[in-house]
Amino acid sequence: MVVLTQVSYRVAALALGPSLSASAAAPFSTFDTAGPGARPIALLWWIMAGGTLLITAAMIALALYCAYRPARTEAIGERNWLLGGGVVFPSLVLLALVAGGTYATHLMAQRMAGTPFPVEVHARQWYWEVRYPENGAPSARSINVIHIPASVPVEIRLSTEDVIHSFWIPRLGGKVDAIPGRTHLVRLQADRPGVYRGLCAEFCGAGHAQMMLEVHAHDPDQLPAVLAALDRYGPSRPAADRSARP
Repeated sequence: MVVLTQVSYRVAALALGPSLSASAAAPFSTFDTAGPGARPIALLWWIMAGGTLLITAAMIALALYCAYRPARTEAIGERNWLLGGGVVFPSLVLLALVAGGTYATHLMAQRMAGTPFPVEVHARQWYWEVRYPENGAPSARSINVIHIPASVPVEIRLSTEDVIHSFWIPRLGGKVDAIPGRTHLVRLQADRPGVYRGLCAEFCGAGHAQMMLEVHAHDPDQLPAVLAALDRYGPSRPAADRSARP
């Protein structure tokens, strides 16, 4: 029986291995981080996953102990079990989660210090409108593509006027909601030039599945020419949206 169990575990590991490797390298993977805004989030996830395994193992061990040593567990008393397992332990776990999240936020702010490259992103049903008013190309505009310099902090000013959307570039940072009537600030940074895919992570209507976007990180010396081309030629609006919006 033990041999069969070991064999089944090995078969499962071999079967899941390629899937896990592929998901880690997928365009929307939070494990394949590409910027200082994503790495603390991935680290926090691994810490939480490890803590979950430890707590699960401890609960199983405690259940077995109670089953085989009922007299000792009864001696502890119901009140102590309730206070320890229902108040003290959950409070410590929640405190650790809050501390971990606060520290991750501090790391992200510290690693992306400096003068940011400002970009305005306006979420609409169902596309992203991007403008670069403070970067030497006041009329430059792109649709579903954000052009940024690589290795430079970027401040995205996120807004919307219709429904709630959720801006998420998994390899560069966490999710931030776009809420009508508000402007939220998002700081991102790409380590190197490349294309990083993102999406709307909040259901926003019938065209939600089409609301994808890309971040194109350019060499800082080449970005002015890219923005100048946008300023001159402008973007094309998504075909599905042309008939519905002015």
